Amino acid sequence: MPMPEFNQVCNEAKREIQEIDIPTLKAMQQRAEDFDLIDVREPDEVQRGTIPGAKHISRGILERDIDKITTDKNRKLVLYCGGGNRSALSAWMLKKMGFKNVFSLIGGWSAWKSQ
Repeated sequence: MPMPEFNQVCNEAKREIQEIDIPTLKAMQQRAEDFDLIDVREPDEVQRGTIPGAKHISRGILERDIDKITTDKNRKLVLYCGGGNRSALSAWMLKKMGFKNVFSLIGGWSAWKSQ
């Protein structure tokens, strides 16, 4: 069970970032919008399945390796994890790094699988 401090930090991050839901993501995909979908889960989680079109960079190295996907600070990025907390923290950190168009997927992979 996560420590209360973890939940507090996640809630703080979520207040400072933008989140989208599964229907919004699907609509973006159907409209063929220009964005990068980034899976921030660990490799063992990714092996169990991913959202089509996702690129993988684990949460632990995202800030270091984001330039392997883009250096464009205005590029639209949608991040997801297993349930929405790690992607919120990831989006928060990318925002602090100057990325202006970053979104976290509410519910992450769990929400995607349940659709």
